[in-house]
Amino acid sequence: MGIARILAATAAALLIALPAAADMTSCRLTFSLKGWSFVYKQYKGGGKVTCENGQSAKVRIVTKGGGLTVGKSEIDDGEGTFTEVKDISEIFGTYVAAEGGAGATKSAGASAMTKGEISLALTGTGRGFELGVSFGSFTIERE
Repeated sequence: MGIARILAATAAALLIALPAAADMTSCRLTFSLKGWSFVYKQYKGGGKVTCENGQSAKVRIVTKGGGLTVGKSEIDDGEGTFTEVKDISEIFGTYVAAEGGAGATKSAGASAMTKGEISLALTGTGRGFELGVSFGSFTIERE
């Protein structure tokens, strides 16, 4: 009888604990961007967010900023990883970004940005050229 009570208590504890752990999900972003910079920087594009809990959404992406930059480029096959969220709706909005770098022709890059408690790490490959340092925003909107 003691083992049955222990098993019942363990099962009850697992049932209570599982929903708390299941509340969080990992989401990934695949995207492409195209744009230019000359002191002011603006890139536009789109992509898709998919989460492990089955949620997904097509998205529009707009980046804006300023700094000492000049260039024109596009990013293909970009990927992003978000910190865990409770719901896909938490990833929409504007992230703060700071970037620096130089690239010409084919290049690869990575950057990280944040929006409150949610962070986003990006990687991608692209074509074009860009030189400088910039600060700005990276906005993700549901399409």
